[in-house]
Amino acid sequence: MIGYGNSMFLATHGILARAASGGGVDPDAQAFITAAGITNPTQQGAINTLVVALKGYSIWTKFKAIYPIVGGTASSHAVNLKTPGTHNLTFATGWTHSSNGMLPNGATYADTALNPSSALTLNSTHLSFYSRTNVSAVQREIAIYQAGDNPTMALGTGSGVEVSDHYNYNQRISASIASSTGFYLATRTTSTSHKLYKNNSTLGTNTSANVNILPNGNLFIGASNNTTLGVITSYSTKQCAFASIGDGLTDTDAANFYTAVQAYQTTLSRQV
Repeated sequence: MIGYGNSMFLATHGILARAASGGGVDPDAQAFITAAGITNPTQQGAINTLVVALKGYSIWTKFKAIYPIVGGTASSHAVNLKTPGTHNLTFATGWTHSSNGMLPNGATYADTALNPSSALTLNSTHLSFYSRTNVSAVQREIAIYQAGDNPTMALGTGSGVEVSDHYNYNQRISASIASSTGFYLATRTTSTSHKLYKNNSTLGTNTSANVNILPNGNLFIGASNNTTLGVITSYSTKQCAFASIGDGLTDTDAANFYTAVQAYQTTLSRQV
């Protein structure tokens, strides 16, 4: 496993080596930088280092959507790093965008245009969210809800409790936490393995066998998309500095993912 120091060495010195040989930055990083209109050198370097690290950890292919929330504008925050132009965010009115992330007003959402039933694989999924806000009430940060919590994908945080549903109420994980700030990851890797992490620690596990299908509808950031009733509920008021959707991540993957994301946030001087 690549450690934190080695990952930073790999990312930083890999960039310098490619530049010296005329290779430039990673092509996937460059595609995002171009699509999102990122002109700040520090932000460009942070994106490049993040992509190189995720590839170095062999988890880049496990993502369907990565939202690094960089650039300070709605248009830059909307772009999906993994495949710019596909699953880009569409914002409803009510977001405030800054260099620290995107902040919802408690009555808005961002549509990922990613439908779990068609984009993801049953029993191999994850949701992640980097919160820079401490709020006591449990809110939904990334979610889609169908009747009776069956099936559901949701990641929600509050300063007293952390909740993840993959994919019904029996698969829920709840854990007490002191603050809702930090990096959260909910992941399922098998029918009986659902785990919830905060930063580099496991908050809980659930081994109940999954008996459901994946929900059919678009995942929302900042609220829960209730496709059964056609309404939006459980709005969030937390500033988001990173989010992702994709395949299931192992314990090692989760630890490496946190290392890469926290290094990224530190470079941008917005880590919590």
